[in-house]
Amino acid sequence: MSCDRHLADIAREYPRWTIWRSDAGRWWATRHHPLSVAQRDAGCAMTIDADDPEGLRDHLRDQERRAGEHQTWRAGPAPP
Repeated sequence: MSCDRHLADIAREYPRWTIWRSDAGRWWATRHHPLSVAQRDAGCAMTIDADDPEGLRDHLRDQERRAGEHQTWRAGPAPP
């Protein structure tokens, strides 16, 4: 799969993050919004990096779990 395709797929999976690949070949993601104190205390980072797309996905899953955001954006509206 091409680099551009990986970038697009990860960006679609994690819309709260900006995803890019550096000239050095590292995969990066940075949050769109500042962290709360509770999120920082939970070990969240504003920006993360990995060696490859799957490593970045692993880090993103961990970050969203720590932030209490685990796939809430995919679930749709909360029930009444």
